[in-house]
Amino acid sequence: MAKKKSVRRRKKAAAKSLGLSPEETGSVSDPALSKLMEQVRADGGTTLTAYRDPIGGTPVLLAALPIDRVEPTPFQRDPSQPHVKRLMDVIEKLGRFLDPIIAIREHDSYWTPNGNHRLQALRKLGARTVVALLLPDPEVAFKILALNTEKAHNLKEKSLETIRMERALAEQSGNRLEREFAFEFDQPAFLTLGAAYDKRPRLSGGAYQSVLRRIEDFLDERMTKALAERERRAAKLLAIDDEVGRIVQKLKGRGFTSPYLRPFVVARINPIRFSTSTEFDVDDVLDRMQRAATKFNVEKIKQEDVVRAGGAPEEE
Repeated sequence: MAKKKSVRRRKKAAAKSLGLSPEETGSVSDPALSKLMEQVRADGGTTLTAYRDPIGGTPVLLAALPIDRVEPTPFQRDPSQPHVKRLMDVIEKLGRFLDPIIAIREHDSYWTPNGNHRLQALRKLGARTVVALLLPDPEVAFKILALNTEKAHNLKEKSLETIRMERALAEQSGNRLEREFAFEFDQPAFLTLGAAYDKRPRLSGGAYQSVLRRIEDFLDERMTKALAERERRAAKLLAIDDEVGRIVQKLKGRGFTSPYLRPFVVARINPIRFSTSTEFDVDDVLDRMQRAATKFNVEKIKQEDVVRAGGAPEEE
């Protein structure tokens, strides 16, 4: 009998037991924040107030920044134009901008890891100023997946952002281990998928995610070496996808029209789908998938097999 996985429940916190009191949030004395205030003034901005975060006690500056000095972090997703339009409509109707972006100061300008859609909406409306929660800690720029709740990321966006972050971190912190950035990257599978999406934007990554989530882990390698390994794994994944694409075309040639063809094929060539093991060799699994795809016999597939399989549609 399989052993049940234990679930650790969060302990209920006592009321008013966490963080600072309202009075304590206003007590700020931080050299980094003082320097940041001077830089904001020199950049043509205005400091509105300074305070300590009520949870962690870290210093925060509420500032009005010149909008042309603020850019999204260079590794994040492209903005959704329909979402930008919706934000423009709301801001115009309210006549107010009530949701400050998060920002850090970087290279004599400002980066926002959370707020690009709001930033683009303000720009399109012709605004001169954007209000920001300005943080003296530049590492916040890499907490983008945790911070960005403005518009939910899909798999492709998450994956591309994580591999772009890894490339940026490899340049900045090449001697640190990939595992040290587990919080920033969220899932190791995102890194391999991101490298694959970068080379094949129309990749149906969702078909492979369940396999990768079981076999991938963060690497105990320095960032530059880890990045090369992610690119290598992505190349293997794309080689498998080439074979899967050929199988899908053969199935379509036999009259199969289901939107679940690609996930169905990937499930059929997945060598660990019935395995109860929790440890796998990445290369072994991917190589076995490649061999299974090469030997795949489309003549044995029936329409009811695909219908029973279900799954995510081919395009996300």
